[in-house]
Amino acid sequence: MKCPFCNADDTSVIDSRVSEEGGRIRRRRRCPTCDKRFTTYETVELRLPQVVKQDGNRAEFDRHKLLTSFTRALHKRPVPTGEVDGAMDRIVHKILSLGDREIPSRRIGEMVMEELYQLDKVAYIRFASVYRSFQDADDFHNVIRELQQPQQNKETENP
Repeated sequence: MKCPFCNADDTSVIDSRVSEEGGRIRRRRRCPTCDKRFTTYETVELRLPQVVKQDGNRAEFDRHKLLTSFTRALHKRPVPTGEVDGAMDRIVHKILSLGDREIPSRRIGEMVMEELYQLDKVAYIRFASVYRSFQDADDFHNVIRELQQPQQNKETENP
């Protein structure tokens, strides 16, 4: 690591500590050339894959776009922010665990649908209506029927 004061190429570590969260390491360093001390931080850099759009264009993964999708679908719905953050974290974790350099935008959309299904059925239908390009009331009716089937199965199992 270069010294920020004199630009010497070689500095020595005099102390290392792991942060309380465990996500980074704090290092105290000393420059043998100018004898000044400074602190550096070491963190893991995770690179999310490129998103391949429907038209073949590629874009950087944008967590803010993911949040926008959830926010629009959950508008005026009683879902706590912490649950939305958790859903977003699960999606990012899934994407990272795939280990791919690229991911189709449709796959991300499916992940959002899975999370919305667990969070709020109305938000799920809202998102599905845009994501699947519903054309008429029958499309809504079909999704609502899909949502009711698991509930009807529970009712027949527990008379």
